[in-house]
Amino acid sequence: MWTSGVSLRIPAKRRDPQERLHDELRLDRQRSLLAKMPKTKTNPVKGSASRGPKRAKRVASRGRGKKWILLLLVLLLIPALQVAVVRFVNPPRTLPMLIDQAGGTPLRYRWIDLPQIPEMFLKHLWISEDQRFFQHDGFDWKEMDLAMEKAEKTGKPVRGASTITNQCARSIFLWQGRSWIRKGLESYYTIWMEVLLPKRRIFELYANVIEMGRGIYGVEAASQHYFGVSARGLTREQSAMLAAVLPNPKGWDPTKPSPMLRWRQRRILQRERNAHFPEKLLR
Repeated sequence: MWTSGVSLRIPAKRRDPQERLHDELRLDRQRSLLAKMPKTKTNPVKGSASRGPKRAKRVASRGRGKKWILLLLVLLLIPALQVAVVRFVNPPRTLPMLIDQAGGTPLRYRWIDLPQIPEMFLKHLWISEDQRFFQHDGFDWKEMDLAMEKAEKTGKPVRGASTITNQCARSIFLWQGRSWIRKGLESYYTIWMEVLLPKRRIFELYANVIEMGRGIYGVEAASQHYFGVSARGLTREQSAMLAAVLPNPKGWDPTKPSPMLRWRQRRILQRERNAHFPEKLLR
């Protein structure tokens, strides 16, 4: 009879030497197979650390891209906001005026509303600068084709294709001079002006801000400076002379007209007889 404090030990079964040899050979084959298998380097800490900076760079790049897009949208909308303002507010100063003042040129500028501008002068302005003003959308493609054909024949730069809207945009928001940058901006402002402003307002702005001499802007200031009268006191010949001077306001003097300026004045007066000015569109 067994007591509780005594444990029973069962002797281990002796293995046959051949079995042991067989097991050892099997283990050797397994080790050799494992040794021949390609080893994969796994370093999760290092991999995550390398992915972190790359992800951060991508996020930063996306952020910079969004900022550039936002900046571009703001720049594209600034001209639209400027044009929207001048629909309701008469410009106290334009960029060319500020440039003249910065250079020390005395400024002569006085705004008058459209009903105060003589219809005679508006008609002369229309004949001189843009007789298709009320038909086109800011760009006179027919005049552009004619100007290009003339430039090809003479070998000179393309000139004379600017519309009243083009010149108005340049006279309010841009600077004088010939450059592709200014021409591109002028075209962009022209699109917004034709979209946001009625033709009546564009013509009113143009008659008041167009340069008509060194430091002289608008028909009222020009009338007072050259002839000593208000715009409503201009004679037909004086009105045509002011309109004739516009292609070269700094080079021509209406009080001392050159033969070319006289020729332009006569041509305006001759065309006036057969020109059908749509004055109803301005009232």
